[in-house]
Amino acid sequence: MKQTALHAEHERLGAKLVDFAGWHMPIQYQSQIEEHHAVRGGAGMFDVAHMAAVDLHGARTREFLRGLVANDVARLRLPGKALYTCMLNEQAGVIDDLIVYFLREDHFRLVVNAGTVDKDLAWIRGHAGAFGVEVRRREDLGILAVQGPQARNAVYKNLPRGLLEPAMGLTPFQAAGDGTWFVGRTGYTGEDGFELILPHAELAALWKRLLADGVKPCGLGARDTLRLEAGMNLYGQDMDETVGPLECGLAWTVCWEPAERDFIGRKVLEAQRAAPPRKQVGLVLEGRGVLRAHMKVRFANGAQGETTSGSFAPTLKQSIALARVPANADGACEVEIRGQWLPVRLVKPPFVRNGKILV
Repeated sequence: MKQTALHAEHERLGAKLVDFAGWHMPIQYQSQIEEHHAVRGGAGMFDVAHMAAVDLHGARTREFLRGLVANDVARLRLPGKALYTCMLNEQAGVIDDLIVYFLREDHFRLVVNAGTVDKDLAWIRGHAGAFGVEVRRREDLGILAVQGPQARNAVYKNLPRGLLEPAMGLTPFQAAGDGTWFVGRTGYTGEDGFELILPHAELAALWKRLLADGVKPCGLGARDTLRLEAGMNLYGQDMDETVGPLECGLAWTVCWEPAERDFIGRKVLEAQRAAPPRKQVGLVLEGRGVLRAHMKVRFANGAQGETTSGSFAPTLKQSIALARVPANADGACEVEIRGQWLPVRLVKPPFVRNGKILV
């Protein structure tokens, strides 16, 4: 298994390490629940250096991306602005969900998921040549996410001097850079914070400074419960190459106008838009039990579906799930847990955002 630059720190802190997408990653350090609450109430940090930054260079990069992804990078006009989008195949299935940053007219940056890096690069390079776009994976750079209501304050004092003022002025989904350091006001927890991209050689020093300032190390376990409470999808569970954005709660990431923009997968998406086959819903289990992925879901009108992500939600102190169900699903809903059908409450995600319970 591959190791990030922070591997020695994980071992020193006694983290429980697991195989995640071929990387040796911390699932938790001491208490997953405590890590979850630290992010909701203070500041926590995540080693996400297994994710990949990919830089695109060339005069036609914007034109290339307008056809490659479902959201429209024409919206990105100010340097540093970012958007979240899906990269689709011809059948409108999700190859990956990613963030696109606009740096210069001839330079955009993508951040892609760890488990999809190889297929993403193959797909991107397979389409980039026609536009003269150079695709460069930044293997010299790693990523550290610092999240929570106190996260940005913790990060400010540890930034290079040239980044301090730009970082303080960032709005959500905006980024700034200084040399090899790059900081974006983005995240995967439903809380405010930063995602920092910097050389692997400098990650451990930053980690140690943040640790000394009281930022709590958090593992993949807390990251999963935080993102689920925030109603954020996990690639490979809530969507994949057989599931389109309209079926997994990501319709808002598809930009339909202008109608002449012919991005990959658009024709199939338009047919789905006219007659939606499936939809994503949120579930809250009112009684005892734990919702997990791949549990059967049924409705009063006979429609049947399946949970895609599920867990105990520490902030709600209840079990929650995302489920994919037929578009016509209606009426009272139940989930099968260990052979028993238990009632659940239908809600619209997110369940929690910025520390507030929304359901």
